[in-house]
Amino acid sequence: MLISDKQKKILSLLADGEFHSGTELAELLGVSRSAICKQLSGLAALGLHHSAVSGKGYRLDKPLELLDSSKINAVLNDQNKVLILTLEIHDSLDSTNSYLMEHSRNNAESGFVCFAEHQTAGKGRRGRQWVSPYGSNIYVSMLWRFQQGGITSTAGLSLAIGVAVIRALKLYGINDVGLKWPNDIYSRGKKLGGILIEVSGEADGPCAAVIGLGLNLFLPEHQAQTITQAWTDLTQISGGIPVLRNQLAGTLLNEMLAVVNGFEMDGIKAYLDEWRSYDCLKGKAATLFIGQQQIEGIVEGIDDKGLILIKKPGGLVQAFASGEVSFSGATE
Repeated sequence: MLISDKQKKILSLLADGEFHSGTELAELLGVSRSAICKQLSGLAALGLHHSAVSGKGYRLDKPLELLDSSKINAVLNDQNKVLILTLEIHDSLDSTNSYLMEHSRNNAESGFVCFAEHQTAGKGRRGRQWVSPYGSNIYVSMLWRFQQGGITSTAGLSLAIGVAVIRALKLYGINDVGLKWPNDIYSRGKKLGGILIEVSGEADGPCAAVIGLGLNLFLPEHQAQTITQAWTDLTQISGGIPVLRNQLAGTLLNEMLAVVNGFEMDGIKAYLDEWRSYDCLKGKAATLFIGQQQIEGIVEGIDDKGLILIKKPGGLVQAFASGEVSFSGATE
């Protein structure tokens, strides 16, 4: 669902979480008060619910901080500002990854970053839908081109980006977080975010990676009902302290850009020790799913290529390059 210009104007006014009269809203949009009711009703489909109180007016059930490119840019350091050639913020996209994959096919340059306030078909691993309420979380993708080494040169990039995300969260004062192989952000056994990297190009030559991140800042309970695994958000982790989306968005970009800009030279080896320090699977009984195959065992961490190590019941430790891990009785 696309948000209309009128709805965007209403949101800009109601974002403060305070009451605003119907008369004030009607004058802003140049429409009747009855038309305001219709516009507000349409916002519910985006997960934006409001209250109406006689004599006070309307207010959103939760304040919003809409993304603002100038505020995000203000957080970026000088080195990273020059790495971003394009920064777009969209009200709604099918998914930020799909959007940049299309631009990549049309030869868009490296350093293209896009955010979305809302996704209609946000993507998780293996085609799963990523629940994406409007204006609540971080949905961002980055196009980055690698000139040497081909697609294999991006091996382990999702682990390195995971390290970047943890670094950003720690700078923001959020410390109770870890990484679940190969691309999930976790806190207290619950999923906080996910990374999705889609690579295209030559086996031995230039290639392009679209690096997507979805991070839960505030996930309304009614919209999370379709999620089949344990989840959390930064609002829960911080004890209800508001999370400033633009500041966090800029901090995430700073850390992600630092990783991708040096990855062609450094590779995964530069991040292995740090990733291991955030590993929330090591030592846990788990099941690795590879297609229809299931491998039971104890997670022994990752090897120097970033592959997961599973100790099977007989004691054999085997490395796996792909798959999905289930632990603590929950299928991820």
